[in-house]
Amino acid sequence: MIRYVLKRLVISIPVLFLISVGAFILVHLTPGDPADMYISPDMTQAQIDLTRSALGLDKPWLIQYFEWIKNFFSGNFGFSFSSRQPVAEILAQRFSPTLLLMSVSLLAAYLAAIPLGIIAALNKNSWIDRSIIGWTFFNVSFPPFFLGLALIYVLGIKLAIFPTGGMVVLGQENDIAGRLMHLVLPVVVMASQFSANMIRYVRASVLDVLDQNYIRTAVSKGLSELHILFAHIFRNSLIPIITVIGTDLPKIIGGAVITEQIFQWPGIGSLTVAAINSRDYPILMAIVILSAVAVLLANLLVDVLYAVIDPRIRYEK
Repeated sequence: MIRYVLKRLVISIPVLFLISVGAFILVHLTPGDPADMYISPDMTQAQIDLTRSALGLDKPWLIQYFEWIKNFFSGNFGFSFSSRQPVAEILAQRFSPTLLLMSVSLLAAYLAAIPLGIIAALNKNSWIDRSIIGWTFFNVSFPPFFLGLALIYVLGIKLAIFPTGGMVVLGQENDIAGRLMHLVLPVVVMASQFSANMIRYVRASVLDVLDQNYIRTAVSKGLSELHILFAHIFRNSLIPIITVIGTDLPKIIGGAVITEQIFQWPGIGSLTVAAINSRDYPILMAIVILSAVAVLLANLLVDVLYAVIDPRIRYEK
């Protein structure tokens, strides 16, 4: 197992390198010049050149990239073009809100998806099963930004039950109840999207387990339905469920970008949109690379969990 983990970590290095090259080229191909925000009409060409030099934009792309790589491996993400603050400090400030939103959304999605998927499988082809599956298809086809705007209009503006945006009320930063109220609508949007696919995975996995001989043996021995459900069906259907964690993480990150922008949530997602609009290359590069690292580590963790849940799985070769 240790050898396998080390092998995967080594393989991740060229993957991250290719991602960094692709991201660097794409952000530099975007129209516009980051130096424009510092340039005024009355500036001379010498002043404009000095501004570009201060931002490091006067050097060839290849030199800029290798300087970025050197700084990255030393733990230095550079300075934001727009705020001139260290990128690491900006990301540290925005990381906690995003982690909170994603964690609660994933927890809510799993708490909804696992029981609904099991119920659908145990009632295969019934009206319960068709209702649950129909809801998942409706949920997948419903754009998250439209759902977010609909919730804001109905529950935030018309009924005034929940706040329409932000994370806290100004001056009430320590109000836990207020934070929870601000969290409800974005969590509903993200969890509804993630749970839809998860329900179908759980249903298919449970149906597959129900057809196994050891389930029939457990029933013939007179074991209780709850014991069979939790000791046999649920545990043996976990592998496909865990797979979704690794495969859906890029979707989760992308969903966070949209959701945070809609609800003005002060996290990495809204920072990404702001960085794109201002062509803030250092922030964009840092977000892309850190997101790639998160996805690679999540997939590695999924593989390790496979072996923990199912002892038959080994990574010796």
